Amino acid sequence: MLGCGQALAEASDDAAAWAALADGGHVALIRHALAPGIGDPAEFVLGDCATQRNLSDAGREQARRLGERFRERGIEVGEVRSSRWCRCLETARLLGLGDVIPTPALDSFFRDRSTAERQTAETRALIEAWNGEGTLVLVTHQVNITALVGGGVGSGEVIVVRPDDAGLVRVGSFR
Repeated sequence: MLGCGQALAEASDDAAAWAALADGGHVALIRHALAPGIGDPAEFVLGDCATQRNLSDAGREQARRLGERFRERGIEVGEVRSSRWCRCLETARLLGLGDVIPTPALDSFFRDRSTAERQTAETRALIEAWNGEGTLVLVTHQVNITALVGGGVGSGEVIVVRPDDAGLVRVGSFR
């Protein structure tokens, strides 16, 4: 159970994140919605959803609700990009915020950390190059978001960031 101070801090973080998205020019890093389990099965094949860990019914509903929250708040979305993993693509599509662009830099490096530095640098470059027209939505994985901003991130959680000269600034988050 949340203490009063923790609940107020989370409400403030939530409000700051939504306000930043409403202003435009920010990036919403979204961890895919609920997909029970950890990592992917040994027989994982990119492009074959039957071999991957996929969204549960609750995860699909979570993604739809998140998209509804964006629309209810009038958040202008300039672009939606996603990892090529099925659970991320499905989350991005169920958000209903625009066409989804599969983006290899957002793919999970949970099983192969040898690509972590390169992918993180490519994702940072993508964020830094964002033109500021609306919100850039990036649907990816826990390991990728942690590499970008530190800390953990739950299924379906949104971390709002903006680039500055010192790197990425975390503005807020919400679930």
